[in-house]
Amino acid sequence: MPRNDHERWQMDLEEYIRQGEPEQSEKSTAWKTAIGLQDVDGLKTSEYLLETAKEHIEGRIDIKTAQKRIQSYYEQRQSRTKIEEGTKEADIVSARIAELLGERTFQFSPAEWKNIHKRLFKDIFPHAGEYRTYNITKSEWVLNGETVLYASADSIRDTLDYDFGQEKEFSYEGLSAGDAVKHISKFTSGIWQIHPFCEGNTRSTAVFIIKYLKTFGFSVNNEIFAENSWYFRNSLARANYNDLGKGISATTLYLERFFENLLMGYQNELKNRFIHVDYKEQSAIQSAKVPNTKSHNGTMKMTLEEMAIIKVLQTEPSATQKRIAELTGKSERTIKRRTVEMQEKGLIRRENGKRNGIWEVLVNI
Repeated sequence: MPRNDHERWQMDLEEYIRQGEPEQSEKSTAWKTAIGLQDVDGLKTSEYLLETAKEHIEGRIDIKTAQKRIQSYYEQRQSRTKIEEGTKEADIVSARIAELLGERTFQFSPAEWKNIHKRLFKDIFPHAGEYRTYNITKSEWVLNGETVLYASADSIRDTLDYDFGQEKEFSYEGLSAGDAVKHISKFTSGIWQIHPFCEGNTRSTAVFIIKYLKTFGFSVNNEIFAENSWYFRNSLARANYNDLGKGISATTLYLERFFENLLMGYQNELKNRFIHVDYKEQSAIQSAKVPNTKSHNGTMKMTLEEMAIIKVLQTEPSATQKRIAELTGKSERTIKRRTVEMQEKGLIRRENGKRNGIWEVLVNI
């Protein structure tokens, strides 16, 4: 695709996100994320995929038709080059990610993650939806060519069951947003390090985590994944690498910065060079670029539940407690209790009475 045409399509996509109808904005964000995630494996989408995505966003075709068009497009092409094969994978997987992100169903389990991998890579990888049966190593730029130590093939099932079991038992109730981000980062890096799939592990992990985070009632900023997918992968590798002889310890710091931007609206500078094991200027990565320090600290003390409610009220100031409950997935009784608590804490306030009033959010996130 000529550069000016590609940039024009990107501008159209941003316009859909900013000013389109809610459904168009949601579709646009899903497509942008799906396309951006191909970067983790160095893949780029075609002009045909972008035009097909535009038709879907505008409501001229549904997602199934979009997928069929992409499949037919490649079935009709006679020549095959290495670049075309990579583009084919990027196009087909992007359309499948867009579909998965648009669905409202999710089950927190290894089986769900396995099913996501199968749906993304069916007919692309012969082992789609299957756990690997051999041990692997992968040379990583961020680790100077070294590899993360992944789980052994014969321990994948048991390790997954353990990690998922621990996460199910963990309670986010009353946990500050900052502590929740640390825990989410640790869980994500842990399951990624198991690396249950031979290929496509990071893309399936990203889709799984996005859908999992939405169960907390968040409107997850998928654009962070779209624009920083390579950073996401590098931060996962860095979270699982030790070389104590060189003074290098595994750290989730970089992944936490990513999730702070994703969930809390922070403006941490997500640069891949900061993650490299040879990068020495630690102060550059430890300072978060947040416009208002007071708001930053207040956000850290909020719970995930409170932040989810605030996200709703920022979008719909006139939302009833019933509406807030619907959008966050909480009970109306819980919302009534939380909104009272949040008013007492000075996070929100009600203006013009109960019946015709609106909510005012008193903090920035």
